[in-house]
Amino acid sequence: MNRRHFILSAAAAASVAPLTRAADPARKWRVAVIGNTGRGDYGHSLDSMWLKMPEVEIVGVADANPKGLAAAQKELSLTTGFAEYKVMLTEVKPDLVAICPSHMGDRREMALAAAASGAKGIYMEKPFCHTLADCDDVMAACEKNKVKLALAHRNRYNPGVVAAEKLVKEGAIGRLLEVRGRGKEDTRGGITDMWVLGSHVLNLCVYFAGKPVACSSVILQDGRAVTPADVTPGKDDVGPLAGNAVHARFDTESGVPIYFDSIQNAGDRTVGFGLQLIGTKGLIDLRMDATPIAHLVPGSPFHPVKEPRPWIPISSAGAGVPEPMTDIRLDVMSHVTGARDLIAAIEENRQPLCSAADGRITVEMITAVLASHTRDGARITFPLDSPQNPLSTWK
Repeated sequence: MNRRHFILSAAAAASVAPLTRAADPARKWRVAVIGNTGRGDYGHSLDSMWLKMPEVEIVGVADANPKGLAAAQKELSLTTGFAEYKVMLTEVKPDLVAICPSHMGDRREMALAAAASGAKGIYMEKPFCHTLADCDDVMAACEKNKVKLALAHRNRYNPGVVAAEKLVKEGAIGRLLEVRGRGKEDTRGGITDMWVLGSHVLNLCVYFAGKPVACSSVILQDGRAVTPADVTPGKDDVGPLAGNAVHARFDTESGVPIYFDSIQNAGDRTVGFGLQLIGTKGLIDLRMDATPIAHLVPGSPFHPVKEPRPWIPISSAGAGVPEPMTDIRLDVMSHVTGARDLIAAIEENRQPLCSAADGRITVEMITAVLASHTRDGARITFPLDSPQNPLSTWK
């Protein structure tokens, strides 16, 4: 690699600290796992992730499905399981509760029970809840009971994200002009993609550009604007849905706009899922769930050049620096970094890196996209004037 593209020296790289640390090895954190086979199951291994952490012990699992419960007990090496999660929470008295189902319909009740159980922390599948009203209820319960809640947006806990942010602040891409994100754009392209996978992207967009202050959008079905007749109940308890393409713009408090797009079957789903930070002197590309998560592409993205521009990997130590964390992919993808950050947040009395408040912002952004389209693409300002899904009352 050309030396002028070597952004951080080895000395500078050594100064970048890991995002999280392992908890006190003398302490065993008691974890209770809530799943629901057939109604969201156990998300992305949010049950078995704890087996990779010597500082915790799993003390209970609850699943209303008898076969699913038996399988979970075997997976987690537990002799006793519970058909009702509220009974489990009362009997095992956990420090941490893992809310695993990918279906969103039961999360409010699960989180409220966990917050009232005496637990200190909750690690919950993303996105947060399917309405802002549910988010607010859970946040109020966590505040009342002094409980830390972390969302399983695992890319947010990737140390490479911090390294990318550092490069932006140092001017590696010049002035940040805009942030552009796309969903996975497979068969779920459109609003479903925005909820299920785009929530990861929106979460990181806000990290780099700041909180949204307004939104305008258009939602399409096969190229035409969706109407109330296109609204369906939706799958996986997401709530009312419509459209297989979405185009949205968010104004932010920093002045840097965020754009999000998702089109059903738009292309290779393995490469489009992520975001780009576009600057005057280069760009940084972040791919969800990839290792490394980010690459630096130096040079103005608006100026043609004869030679191909290099894509410089960004490790946790910086651009062009070999990754010093040997288990970074395993720890990030298995949610170990997220779980350890939650434990550290409890010990340090701070919010997790991806907190309930952060999760609420993502839900508000998606809700704003729906609201703008139902008002003929009008610019919707934050905070929104209704905590409900706008498609539920659209006529």
